[in-house]
Amino acid sequence: MKPQAPMKPPALIKPRAVLLMGPTGAGKSDLALALASRLPLEIVSVDSALVYRSMDIGTAKPSAAERALVPHHLIDLLDPAQAYSAGQFLRDAQAAMRAIQARGRLPLLTGGTMMYFHALTHGIAELPPADAGLRADIAARAANVGWAALHGELARIDPAAAQRIHANDPQRIQRALEVFQLSGRPISEWQRDRRTPLDGVEVLEFVLAPPGRPDLHRRIEQRFERMMARGFIDEVAALRARGDLTLAHASMRSVGYRQLWRHLEGEYGLEEAVSRAITATRQLAKRQMTWLRRRPSATWLDPAHPEQAQSVIFAAFSCR
Repeated sequence: MKPQAPMKPPALIKPRAVLLMGPTGAGKSDLALALASRLPLEIVSVDSALVYRSMDIGTAKPSAAERALVPHHLIDLLDPAQAYSAGQFLRDAQAAMRAIQARGRLPLLTGGTMMYFHALTHGIAELPPADAGLRADIAARAANVGWAALHGELARIDPAAAQRIHANDPQRIQRALEVFQLSGRPISEWQRDRRTPLDGVEVLEFVLAPPGRPDLHRRIEQRFERMMARGFIDEVAALRARGDLTLAHASMRSVGYRQLWRHLEGEYGLEEAVSRAITATRQLAKRQMTWLRRRPSATWLDPAHPEQAQSVIFAAFSCR
């Protein structure tokens, strides 16, 4: 009998994920919901404000009805008094993605926090935690010999880091020396040793953004007016009335919340607060667009044509 040829192992299919990025006010949430009605998707929020409970109107948080239509993740995780970091976001996003993929579905990661998207695609270094005593020692040495001398010390132990860090940047010099003294490893090595939740994952990247700045500015203004009509000022007043929150909390520094809080403190009138909030949102959108233009692998979509945007993404899946 002729021996049978060994069976070929099945081809490995990489799990896929979708990144739907864009400036604030571009309509990402609406597009994500529309896609979820056509594709086996679950939505993972990439937004540093949506993690907070009781911050619903000013964050344009998906409604309970919308969240009932499709599972949403990384929303309402924390009280506004708590802190949240990019590192914690990465851990939470990875857990959510694994659970979604285990259910045979695909994660759609969408939001407007570009630092989180950068962490997703480039990773962040898991550096040793800060040591207050060691930092004080380094600061004392700097007071004696100057930060330029400590930058020279850094150049000897970690030339790569010293090349990136300016001699007049004491905070980063201090951190680099602290990491080396704590771990015995240069900070540049720590920063090279990074993995992301998207390692080994086939990723489709899309940017939803108006082609012109006037259209985006109009969208931002209309969006803020809708928030005010829904009672945004009352939401901020309720948060302020708790008594345990201040503008020192990251949650209350979010665009819109910060300006309305200051109005409630009597710093300026409501009309000026709204104007300042819209201006701050436009500035945020400008920074987001600057970052997004550095995404060469992303396909750009126009929110003025939502059906066309859906079709482009749907076709990208169909041809994989």
